[in-house]
Amino acid sequence: MENQGTREREEERAARLEEQRQRMRRERQRRTRLRWRIRYGMMLAGCALVLVGAVFLFSRILKGSGEGDPSGAASGSGSAAGPVSAPSGEPSQSGQEAGGVPESPEPTSPGGEGTGQTPGPEDGSGQESGEAGEPSEPQTPAGIGRNDRVSSDGSRIQVGDVEFVTGYEARETDATHGVDPEQMTSTYAVLIDESTGEIVAQQNARTVISPASMTKILTLLVAAEHVSELDDTFTMTIDITDYVYVHDCSAVGFSVGEQIPVKDLFYGTILPSGADAAMALAVYTAGSQEAFVELMNDKLKELGLDETAHFTNCIGLYDEDHHCTVYDMAMILKAAVENDFCREILSAHTYTTAATPEHPEGIPISNWFLRRIEDKDTGGEVLCGKTGFVNESGSCAASYQISESGTPYICVTADAHSSWRCIYDHVAMYSLYAE
Repeated sequence: MENQGTREREEERAARLEEQRQRMRRERQRRTRLRWRIRYGMMLAGCALVLVGAVFLFSRILKGSGEGDPSGAASGSGSAAGPVSAPSGEPSQSGQEAGGVPESPEPTSPGGEGTGQTPGPEDGSGQESGEAGEPSEPQTPAGIGRNDRVSSDGSRIQVGDVEFVTGYEARETDATHGVDPEQMTSTYAVLIDESTGEIVAQQNARTVISPASMTKILTLLVAAEHVSELDDTFTMTIDITDYVYVHDCSAVGFSVGEQIPVKDLFYGTILPSGADAAMALAVYTAGSQEAFVELMNDKLKELGLDETAHFTNCIGLYDEDHHCTVYDMAMILKAAVENDFCREILSAHTYTTAATPEHPEGIPISNWFLRRIEDKDTGGEVLCGKTGFVNESGSCAASYQISESGTPYICVTADAHSSWRCIYDHVAMYSLYAE
């Protein structure tokens, strides 16, 4: 027990160091964003000065031409009166014809809309093709990682090396355990045997909670079902980085203007729980976060979870209308694990993003949960995992394990008092109740 206590203290110390590194990283990102704002402001100020100078020069030219003609008329014969009156009524027309104020807005507005580069994230400008009609195309699912390996009777689906029961409904039985509170700190928990669809153990499994960053599991799944080109790129916008900064979200660390492969957005959404990647993925997929959230809620309805599950954002920010149960999240993870591409992302321990001018060596990222549970005795191998935290639901996580007997299980917990206790709660759920 003393050795275990020492080990837990060392692990908590490591976790604190990791949190300090994350804070330092967020501070560097904040300073980078501040530098961008200063540069952007200086560019705007310079453009404003040039515009003011041009207007002043143009007004001087008009004033000079207007003053010259009347002087000639005064010294000449009365017939000069005609030319004097004509210039007095022409300045506004000559200003238009010379490329003055009225004409310049016309090419500017269509140019900004047609290039697909200037507008913000609401219109899906991150897609490099830049055609005006493209943001609506993802509404017709193309899909990555679709799994059609269903048994002839439709009752089972092949997921990697094991089989799941089909459907997204699990049931309690007489053998369902209540969770031992002395072994767990999480207030909410569920463990489901996916080979039978039976709930093995549960505690407040159908009580509504805030899912925090576990939300990104659904973000991953919905995007995978609507995206087809992983090699396409997205241009990171200041709107997204500012949104992430203002809400103090975790981030991969992509820079404004950086051209990011869509594949990296998927990995960045899950491994470091990057809000910048998740937002970019939502905008790339649906044109805006709002449109993407509609797809998320459509998916919840398709899974039969819409009575207790409803999302308002793709990141997991707390909102009274952003909620689900740990049971709902287990069904969401089941659907994601059944998708081959999503399972690949959720099972990655480490990944390095593609090299870009902003990050010549890429950005190394990792799945904190998987790297820390891999050496724990769970009675099997934890293959997939995603954590989350908001004050309203504490530390939470969703994971997928195949036990030593070859049985697939999904576990979801919430409201642990620390990220390490959340991990140990998953260890307890698997080791105590899985077979």
